[in-house]
Amino acid sequence: MTPPLSRPATGLGLLALGLVAPALGGSTPTQEVDYERDVVPILEQRCVSCHGEEKQRAGLRLDSRSAVLSGSDSGEIQVVVPGDPEGSLLLELVASDDEDERMPPKGEPLTAEQIDLLRRWIEEGAQGPAEESTREKHWAYVPPVRPELPAPRGAEWARGALDLFVLARLEADGLAPSPEADLRTLARRAHLDLVGLPPSPEELDAFLADTEPGAYERLVDRLLASPHYGERMAQRWLDLARYADTNGYETDARRTMWRWRDWVIEAFNADMPFDQFTIEQLAGDLLPEPTLEQQIATGFHRNTMVNAEGGVDQEEYRVAAVVDRVNTTATVWLATTMSCAQCHEHKYDPLSHRDYYRLFAYFNSSEDVGPSVRPTIPAPRREQAAEEERLAAETSELEAALSAWTPELEQELARLRDEHVGASALPAHRVLEASAEEGSTLSLVFEDGSILATGEAPARDTYLLELELTEARTLRGVQLDVLVGGNEDERGPGRTEHGNFVLNELSAQLVTTDGERELAFAGARADHHQVGSPVWAPGDAVDGDPQSGWAVGGGEGRPHRLEAALAESLQVPAGARLRLRLQQTFGSQHVLGRFRVELLDQLTPDDAPLLAPDVESWLAAGAEELTEEESERLREWFLAGTSALAPQRDRLAELRARPKPPTALVMRERAVPRETHVLARGSFLSPGDLVEPDVPAVLGELPADALPNRLGLARWLVSPQNPLTARVTINRLWDQVFGRGLVHTLEDFGTQGARPSHPELLDWLALELQEDGWSLKRALRRIVTSSTYRQSSNVSPQLAAHDPENALLARSPRYRVEAEMVRDLALAASGLLTEKLGGPSVMPPQPEGIWMATYSGDRWQADEDEDRFRRGLYTFWRRTSPYPTFMTFDAPSRELVCTRRPGSNTPLQALALLNDPVFVEAAVALAARMLRIPEATDEQRLRHGLELCTTREGSADELAVLSQLLTAERATYAADPEAARALLERGVDLGTGDLDPLELAAWTLVANVLLNLDETVTRG
Repeated sequence: MTPPLSRPATGLGLLALGLVAPALGGSTPTQEVDYERDVVPILEQRCVSCHGEEKQRAGLRLDSRSAVLSGSDSGEIQVVVPGDPEGSLLLELVASDDEDERMPPKGEPLTAEQIDLLRRWIEEGAQGPAEESTREKHWAYVPPVRPELPAPRGAEWARGALDLFVLARLEADGLAPSPEADLRTLARRAHLDLVGLPPSPEELDAFLADTEPGAYERLVDRLLASPHYGERMAQRWLDLARYADTNGYETDARRTMWRWRDWVIEAFNADMPFDQFTIEQLAGDLLPEPTLEQQIATGFHRNTMVNAEGGVDQEEYRVAAVVDRVNTTATVWLATTMSCAQCHEHKYDPLSHRDYYRLFAYFNSSEDVGPSVRPTIPAPRREQAAEEERLAAETSELEAALSAWTPELEQELARLRDEHVGASALPAHRVLEASAEEGSTLSLVFEDGSILATGEAPARDTYLLELELTEARTLRGVQLDVLVGGNEDERGPGRTEHGNFVLNELSAQLVTTDGERELAFAGARADHHQVGSPVWAPGDAVDGDPQSGWAVGGGEGRPHRLEAALAESLQVPAGARLRLRLQQTFGSQHVLGRFRVELLDQLTPDDAPLLAPDVESWLAAGAEELTEEESERLREWFLAGTSALAPQRDRLAELRARPKPPTALVMRERAVPRETHVLARGSFLSPGDLVEPDVPAVLGELPADALPNRLGLARWLVSPQNPLTARVTINRLWDQVFGRGLVHTLEDFGTQGARPSHPELLDWLALELQEDGWSLKRALRRIVTSSTYRQSSNVSPQLAAHDPENALLARSPRYRVEAEMVRDLALAASGLLTEKLGGPSVMPPQPEGIWMATYSGDRWQADEDEDRFRRGLYTFWRRTSPYPTFMTFDAPSRELVCTRRPGSNTPLQALALLNDPVFVEAAVALAARMLRIPEATDEQRLRHGLELCTTREGSADELAVLSQLLTAERATYAADPEAARALLERGVDLGTGDLDPLELAAWTLVANVLLNLDETVTRG
């Protein structure tokens, strides 16, 4: 039922096979063959792996013209005879029909067009430069020079210099530009390319109504000023930066990276100059007095994966992160396959093993290590920052108020003392027996009934006590006091006065003349517990779980008290015995120390503070009997519990419990830089020669005053001395707009990459970018307002045969949009799209069970509010399990840098558009949107839906087909109303309850077809 998706850009795989290289930059049969443009790409891609600087089979080198003419075996065999193709062995071998003789021996043979280029070059005298090697003179390593503007015959077509270069290339091939696209197509194209969303009906109507000159330019300016421009630009940058919301590797735990993602969006929206954009991401922390935003920017290189598994070698994974930073930097800014030199000399490009580790040295002294996400910093958003500052000031004021001792508080404490002075601390029972099941030894030490646990400290201590009541009493609970003091010699070496512990089991038996009875506990509470540990609360039973219980952590060295309440109170006669079993765990470092058990006939009220044993003794003593330290600690206790300060205490607790600002992973340098060594074969276990930070020698030398750190590197990357960054950046923009770069291999400008289809245009645009202050908005405006951009995407059979890749730009390209945009377009057409910018990543629905992992309990929790319909840019990105629909539409996992996504066309994509809940919900919402047009005919509703999805008006034939489908579906659901209700039962309220379910169901099927149309997901 689903129409086929858009065709991918044709022939994307042909270049990799070396089958269409001449079409990218080659000559036509009427042009003179140029050695650099036409011959070198063939030799570099197909020959120099066996006949280059590193390897010379049969003594033959083909990496320079002089080497080609010298021949093989030290010149004894001439392989190219200028002017004589029939006498040239090179041509004979590449054109041979004998598979054992033909060169190259592996891979596809050279194409007829490539062989013809070599033949014509030899016929024309094998002309070319006389340099000894072409590697260092490769076009990409030579700084761009402003070319002269061409003067094509049809120059009146051109709107600027860009068009002149394109037109001159077309005319050289005997081609002409395509006509200009219609206004609706131009509006949709510009919206998709610049903001990633289709024009709304209102935006489209406003553009079509603007008949004054410059209407299209004004549209482009509005789009460049849109906040959604930053989202569109960020989409591709996240692929380059390998952005994700998780660490990667086996456990793939969550991390907080979205503040960096939002920084990228804001930087693009502000048109931050690309040189500054580069410097802040690579070295914002090293700028003088860096701002919070400049520190957040360095998250670019904290997008590296982090292996947080137990037992990993920290240095191994620290080095792995540095390697990733080197490779990513080289790919993103230099389009250079630097990773090839990690283990050995680069086989094709003039990059040495030593070059790699000189670049490695720039990133080798960051603070982050191995399995840790540190360093991180608090990173409130701009709108949060002022509020956070105000709340921090209020917190400080409350903390000061809660620690200030006043005369009024002194009087309150004196009254409390009067209630406790002279209180007896003698127990109403005596200890008959105390023993331990494991390695500890229990002994009675004081008249107060306290017991000392000494000796070995096993992983779990179990203490058995038997108490005899000395008088009849009501028994409502048991009190456990952990005390300070005792026989120092009996605690053993290394023992604290009492240790950290977790009391996780408490059971009791009452023995009377009537027999034995098991007692049940209803709950417990303590005066102190370890922050972050589970705590017994009233109503929570003692569960015996070793991971829960009353934990004393951070409060060692002080007495503490626990009250455990019985499920029901008992009248117990004198002479009755109580057997108690206490179990505590903490490992082998501590025993419980000195403790005491008290039987309670009254429990402390829930709204009253639970007195620790030391506090109780201090209150019972006279003020003059306390030491200064004891008096100070008594005041601290009183301040922490007095009702006079309850409002301030409650407000402080509220402030401390509020959601904390987001954090950000940042780069930070060590105080003492690490030494960097060349690693033999790339192994961190095999350090070799010491090296200093520097850039690859083929790209020139650093200025004498360059800083030997990331800041120095970043400044060099965007300096005029570097021949690559401006070219690479403008090429990436060109690819974003035209579906392929002027250099098709975005990731590789080296000798094995594609040659520029328009080398002079590439250099001209690169220099314009630099002279425009690295403004990407100006660069994009120059491109999208050109005549080249405005061409129709219609392609004739002749043009498809002559230039299937559209490398010559005789038309506008037609290609399917990226995975996230496929989703965005459906949401936009349906009216469901949430256009909120920034914020934490969201979780739209995905199939159950995808996040099930052996070493992770993390689960995908689908959003039910407006976040369910946010742009794909904000979808939570888990590296080991990316959002499945995005993967179906060729999104990367983002474990490593990705410069360009493949374009596939599979049945799974059609199934995703039919079954992904978001597309079903979008179809329901789009149907409702069409039905709510007041007093409209079916044809008007169909036209409106078609315009929402494709931006164009439908033809009579299309409307007839849609009308037939609507009629058929109405009949289907009239006969089966339950099927209509089943179709409309969604997990989220789409606000369609007021519409007739049978009619809505029929229109939903029509809407589904509209959302699946080729043109809905195609940029044409």
